[in-house]
Amino acid sequence: MIISTLIRERNGTPDPRAGRGAAGEAGRAAAEIRSLLAERRIAKGWSQCDLAHELFTLSGNGSVTREDVSRWERGKRIPGPYWRHWLSDVLDMPCHDLDAAASVAREHRRARRD
Repeated sequence: MIISTLIRERNGTPDPRAGRGAAGEAGRAAAEIRSLLAERRIAKGWSQCDLAHELFTLSGNGSVTREDVSRWERGKRIPGPYWRHWLSDVLDMPCHDLDAAASVAREHRRARRD
């Protein structure tokens, strides 16, 4: 919880737990995908290697590594639709939340370039 708070403060991302009801859900959707992935992984007590292994086990695709997970969580890369689908299953979260978070991350990237 402390790590996710520090990540949000550093990146200016709103706290997804802020507010109640629809306002809380809007805050969660506004979070970047890197924050969601790290928060959910840590809540499950997994390392980045554990998450990569779970993705491999469920998908049968061994191309994802701990380094990929690290890049996603640092915002260096945004997982594509294929991996977002599997992340949704592994992390027990709706795929549309990850899709919305990926959109937010892409918007932040565009804003930084301009």
